[in-house]
Amino acid sequence: MSTPVDDPLDPLSRERSHLAGSRAALRAMREDVESLDISDVTANWVNAEVLARQIDDRIKALADLSDTPLFFGRLDYLHAPGAEQAEGAEGERFYIGRRHVHDAEGDPMVIDWRAPVSQPFYRASKKDPLDIGLRRRFGYTGGDLTAYEDEHLSDPAEAVRTSKLLQQEIERPRVGPMRDIVATIQPEQDEIVRSGLGGTVCVQGGPGTGKTAVGLHRVAYLLYAHRERLARTGTLVIGPNKSFLHYIEQVLPALGELSVRQATVDDLVAHVEVRGADDSTAAVVKGDARMAEVLRRAVYAHVDMPTEPVVVVRGSRRWRVPAYELEETVRELLDRDIRYGAAREALPQRIAHAVLVQMERSGEAPDDRVQDAVARNSAVKAAVKAIWPPVDPAKLVLRLLTDADFLAEHAAGILSEDEQKTILWAKPVRSVKSAKWSAADTVLIDEVNDLVSRTASLGHVVLDEAQDLSPMQYRAVGRRCTTGSATILGDLAQGTTPWATRSWDEALAHLGKSEGVIEELTAGFRVPTDVIAYASRLLPHIAPGLAPVASIRENPGFFEVREVSGTAEVVSACGELLRQEGSIGLIAADARIPALAEALTEAGLTYLAPGEETTRQTRLTLVPASLAKGLEYDYVLLDEPQAVVDGEPDERTGLRRLYVALTRAVSGLVVVHGAGLPVQLG
Repeated sequence: MSTPVDDPLDPLSRERSHLAGSRAALRAMREDVESLDISDVTANWVNAEVLARQIDDRIKALADLSDTPLFFGRLDYLHAPGAEQAEGAEGERFYIGRRHVHDAEGDPMVIDWRAPVSQPFYRASKKDPLDIGLRRRFGYTGGDLTAYEDEHLSDPAEAVRTSKLLQQEIERPRVGPMRDIVATIQPEQDEIVRSGLGGTVCVQGGPGTGKTAVGLHRVAYLLYAHRERLARTGTLVIGPNKSFLHYIEQVLPALGELSVRQATVDDLVAHVEVRGADDSTAAVVKGDARMAEVLRRAVYAHVDMPTEPVVVVRGSRRWRVPAYELEETVRELLDRDIRYGAAREALPQRIAHAVLVQMERSGEAPDDRVQDAVARNSAVKAAVKAIWPPVDPAKLVLRLLTDADFLAEHAAGILSEDEQKTILWAKPVRSVKSAKWSAADTVLIDEVNDLVSRTASLGHVVLDEAQDLSPMQYRAVGRRCTTGSATILGDLAQGTTPWATRSWDEALAHLGKSEGVIEELTAGFRVPTDVIAYASRLLPHIAPGLAPVASIRENPGFFEVREVSGTAEVVSACGELLRQEGSIGLIAADARIPALAEALTEAGLTYLAPGEETTRQTRLTLVPASLAKGLEYDYVLLDEPQAVVDGEPDERTGLRRLYVALTRAVSGLVVVHGAGLPVQLG
């Protein structure tokens, strides 16, 4: 590493030279991997396939994205950053970037942002410089380094000032998928990002506080710090819908992480095809945590206490296990509280063991092979089938939803009669395949599936937009990280389902993570001041007591409320916004989307659906309000706020949906309406 002495005549040229050298070094690293010959190091074709896939992933991770800077900052240390740093000469300089890059001699040219030596880039301040003499931020146009900005943290005479480059990066127009925020992570965000793998963190964050980016960057950090462990156990990001997942899917690959799976909750519990839908009342009951106990009762009700002995014939001998001994075995298995299926598999071995004990008492010397043979004996199999029959999760849930007596038996004292009637299907169903299952039904099947056979646990799970999950959905997510940790992301004010969570403590309890730490992000980086102030008028009505987001943006943003007389004027407003640079989102109540789509087409304005990637040629997206959550656009045109409210089953949910729609803008918001505005907006 070089010492922190700049050429005073042309420091920008020097930094550009280091960028060019770093790109050349990364290219050489990639070429080294591409040239690997594995023909002599693999024992068989299976090993060859695995190694080839690992090499292919490594090549992809070393990709040099032309419009993504290799480094975005520089740290000049006053002293060696730690005795463990072998190259840590006094006054060393480190370039901070998205991934590690080294030269032909193995000396680092760019340090991964996740490395301990990079942490002061995010944490150092005038009050606590963390031994940093100078922090330099770089500005880019495309992939070209065009500017830099210095902070002399150890110089008490230099005034504290807001970073212009930092503001520009935050406000940079958004075209395409979501970007990483490694260049703009703030101290309170960095603290969450670098929290340990062992603990669960729940992040409450209002619009524009960066909670989604924080969650994704925490995954990237954990993969860096615990790569071997997470390679074995796996990681998963759960989002609210496919559009959202498509929007965020490039963040982790841009950081060199390719192994993280993404899914929705519906994907996780897709045991049957969803072809039906519940009304909100039924969905609330099915999503209630009390259903877990109803299902548990229904599963274990299949166990029948034995009344007859089991007689095993082997050769000329007959071995008899009396009913009372069988009952003791069954009760012991029930008391152990193991999975239904695991207990069913253990029962024949327990019966066989009882037979072997009798054999040994009579002077025989049976071994394990004899026990296995007894366990497979037809009499033992018949007894197990009668005592502990197999349970098909989908068939059991179907019976609960169609058999009033069966439901009443197992829901007694848990669900009221009215609640039972609410979830009972009106018409009988012939089979699992012909049933019109709802999304809530699949979660019930998943619960039973876990009661029968344990769900595999991952090392870490990120759950975004968590406020919209039902208690039963939380349980479905929680059992996928029972032996791992989780990052929970959400905003209570943006809960737009009838079963939206009321508190994070409650959500963590349903997840099985009551020990989780709740963090709150209140500094807004994305939504302009005037926009968030307008949207925050709704907070007293949708989330009393929740602190409003305080925008740190110096630019107040563009904001206007405009009365219009029809869709033609809405389309005209879209045309006005398209003269600006960046992405445009036209957000409207779901019921108004067809009419707006027709008007845009007639006017010759091309548009995308949520989840489709914006380009410089097509920057307008037509967004149903129900799909706006988690998305962001440089400019938002919000059509008919009252229609957004009226499109929901109740006013509170409607106002929350409106709050989401109002807070999708990065640079400007135009609200257009022909009908009156909701009174809560003043």
